[in-house]
Amino acid sequence: MKSVEIIPSPLKGNVKIPPSKSLSHRAIICAGLSEGESHIENIAFSDDIIATLEAMKSFGIIARNSEIDIDGICSVYIKGKGKLELLRNQIDCKESGSTIRFLIPMAGLLGEKVTYTGRGKLVERPLDAYYKIFEEQDIAYYNHEGKLPLSVEGILKPGIFNMKGNVSSQFITGLLFVLPILHKDSKIIITTELESKGYVDLTLDILKKFSIYVENNNYKEFYIKGNQKYKPTEYRVEGDFSQAAFFIVAGILGDEVVCKDLNVASLQADKAILDIAKKMGAKLCVSDDFIKVEKSNTKGIIIDVSQCPDLVPILSVLGALSKGTTKIVNAARVRIKESDRLKAMATELNKLGADVKELTDGLEIHGKEQLNGGIVDSWNDHRIAMALAIASIKCTGPVIIKNSDAVKKSYPRFWKDFEKLGGKINERYMGK
Repeated sequence: MKSVEIIPSPLKGNVKIPPSKSLSHRAIICAGLSEGESHIENIAFSDDIIATLEAMKSFGIIARNSEIDIDGICSVYIKGKGKLELLRNQIDCKESGSTIRFLIPMAGLLGEKVTYTGRGKLVERPLDAYYKIFEEQDIAYYNHEGKLPLSVEGILKPGIFNMKGNVSSQFITGLLFVLPILHKDSKIIITTELESKGYVDLTLDILKKFSIYVENNNYKEFYIKGNQKYKPTEYRVEGDFSQAAFFIVAGILGDEVVCKDLNVASLQADKAILDIAKKMGAKLCVSDDFIKVEKSNTKGIIIDVSQCPDLVPILSVLGALSKGTTKIVNAARVRIKESDRLKAMATELNKLGADVKELTDGLEIHGKEQLNGGIVDSWNDHRIAMALAIASIKCTGPVIIKNSDAVKKSYPRFWKDFEKLGGKINERYMGK
């Protein structure tokens, strides 16, 4: 188990933010469903993206990539056949929730038995929204006491699909990928208030770039015409606000940080970090393609994360080091991410000397000027590891993060970028 020891120091300088993981998944899938070759520029081979790319290869796409540059970025050329062809009937989704939820409906295009496997927390993350559809459409599925591996066999039929709005938007996206190419029209009806609207917006936008059109009726109903065809295109993945959030908070806590390669007009849900940070008193300079952050004295507020749940770990850190009380609310869904992120952040920040109370659907955080340092664990969760690294900036003693290589799931270069900005790391191994 790899660990890092961080000697507290402020971060300062320029950092190129890696490409959006959410958009990379979507672009690879849309390109794979097209007939012809698409060029996807600005891809980082994190573990999650590798899982989606390899899965699409199992469905018959051909992919090649350019040389990887010094920032770990490359272009990918994806050639689809306009229809899927099952080359391997076992799809390894690693630990990627996006991969499995986006690609399960693809099995319904083939009618052949497809088995989805995974590891870590993914094995037990819920898939009930799809099981309900399978039962309604007489599609056979088999799992191991509700856990992976999952085998699916049957044809997905067009029609009306009722989905709760408080489940992961990944289920809606998974349907939106396949319903347009079925032979008749379909409708997705959202039966409760839709959370994570921004992620659905990303899907609708990228579908349009690949010539697929969906009518959005105020996020309550989605009308999908059948017999549409994906068309190949050239697409550049923009920088990831989910990852930028860590360095935005680093700038608030430490020294001036400039986050580059961001689209300030982005539809990404986690762009909400800008508004949240400003409301807390952060000094931000927002330009067309970069964000400059200055050291700031921030104050606690109430933060509703129903539309941006991935920000919970880093907002917990910011709250722990802001004056007054910060309450994070409407966050129950983050309990079923790579870890129970409410329990994880409360547990680990408190080890560092923070004052965090775990609530049923959120956190209550009483801010302090500094934390102590200590030994913490990432819970094998990339966002927990990165958030704790940023917390070290305001610690009086070293911070040891166990299982620190969890960052490979989404941001393989995180520790290099952390050091580039002045972070002081001693790598070592603890245990096996």
